[in-house]
Amino acid sequence: MDSLPTRTNGTNASRGAQASPPPKGIYVPVPTFFAKEGTSAYDAVTPPLDLETQTEHSLFLVKGGIKGLVILGSTGEAIFLRSEERKELIASQRKALDDAGYKDRPIIAGTATQQIDDTLQLVKESKEAGAEYAMVLGPGYFAPSTSQLGIQKWFEAVADRSVLPVMIYHYPGVTNNLYIAPSTFEKLAAHPNIVGTKLSHGIIDDQTLIAANPRIDHEHFYVFTGLGQNLLPVLTIGGVAAIDGLAGVFPRIVVRLFRIYNDSAAKGTTKKDIDEMRLLQYRICEGEKLVAAWGVVGIKEALARVWDMGSKTGGRLPLAGGFQDGEKEWSKWAEVYQGLKKLEEQFKAEGKES
Repeated sequence: MDSLPTRTNGTNASRGAQASPPPKGIYVPVPTFFAKEGTSAYDAVTPPLDLETQTEHSLFLVKGGIKGLVILGSTGEAIFLRSEERKELIASQRKALDDAGYKDRPIIAGTATQQIDDTLQLVKESKEAGAEYAMVLGPGYFAPSTSQLGIQKWFEAVADRSVLPVMIYHYPGVTNNLYIAPSTFEKLAAHPNIVGTKLSHGIIDDQTLIAANPRIDHEHFYVFTGLGQNLLPVLTIGGVAAIDGLAGVFPRIVVRLFRIYNDSAAKGTTKKDIDEMRLLQYRICEGEKLVAAWGVVGIKEALARVWDMGSKTGGRLPLAGGFQDGEKEWSKWAEVYQGLKKLEEQFKAEGKES
């Protein structure tokens, strides 16, 4: 179940073929890097892509044990990119991974449109650029008036016609609080071209009702948490892993928790394993507070300050500018992030995650 789909053969659910989910592991919703202030290419309104830093970050992640990349999700500022930029970004990172010997690391491309044909066009372009999966955000514009049947039919229409296997992206925070019920997930999980979900909310009982549902084929439909602070509890209820923002800064730390859980489950979990997992989850939760408070702005700030990667002010409007009071705000997080950096470097020296 953990093999990548063949890149040259698109999935066509209408033929009855059942698509495979992405390989189990920790994924990162990568930020999109833009040209820094002060460079010749910089434009304050629409700074161009910085593909050099994008590639630096991608390789930093996969060398740290990250299983694959989610490009053009919410953290990737997808709604601010033109179609040509989307294709250029995906293609550049597919080539960078392949050239560096990471052909086995899939790219999951995000879509965030309301209209079915527009969504399908983005999926088609993503596949042509080298993506292996599509992570499709729910249509939230009319969320208060949208029924569960309407949500089900919308995703089924996309999946029926999609040339890539589809993952459902459930993020109420950016979809006008659109709610997708566990019962709706149960129906959608039966679709041959819907292979999983990213649940970016903290409703642990709903996560349980999806990840532990005995009526869902969990070899075909994978549940990922979008919150690293929920990783350990989600693993215990049947989720496979996380698509996590903090892992974009400290990949080895999040990967280590995932691996300890799976290794200990295979050999027999000891008290030492439990203590180590609890401590790692605690450290992850400390770091995730910045991600929860600031989203992509905080992730870019952390990458620039901790690893000198990208720019603290590297977003597009209205996210350009970073923290409004940079030094004062960072001082709230600096101690935690320096501690996480030391732990990340310790794990790198041990060499277990790459």
